[in-house]
Formats: sequence, structure tokens, C-alpha cells
Amino acid sequence: MITVRFYGLLRLDSGMKEQQLEADTVKEVYAQLTQLGLSRKALYGCVILVNGKPAGKKQKLKNGDRVQLMSPVAGG
Repeated sequence: MITVRFYGLLRLDSGMKEQQLEADTVKEVYAQLTQLGLSRKALYGCVILVNGKPAGKKQKLKNGDRVQLMSPVAGG
């Protein structure tokens, strides 16, 4: 089981704080999240951390991993 935590606008827009998923890669996490109603646009450009370290969509996952998704920061 993988724990996915949401931060920033992604958390506010989705209304989700955390999800428990079965996935082998971050890409699979994204696919499952879109099935749960998150838009690809909302996920695009998110900062991805796996167990606190920067990761990409091809990152392999194992049972007990923590995936953190943070919406990109925008400002002016």
C-alpha cells in the first residue's frame, strides 16, 4: 500500500488530504488519481517526492512508500 499526500492548491481543489493506493510507479498513482476525479491538468507540473526525496513519474514504488504531491508555486 502506498500513501499519497496532497499539498497546496492540489489539496484545496481536490478536497483530499491523503489516499491509500496500490501502485508500482508514480505514473500508476497518477492514473488512479485521475480515476478518482483529479484532472490531469491539476496533476501536471506537480512537485513529486517519494519518501521525502525528489522523484519523477517513472519512479518505482514499494509497499509502505509515501508519495507527496505539491502543486507548483506561482506568484508575481
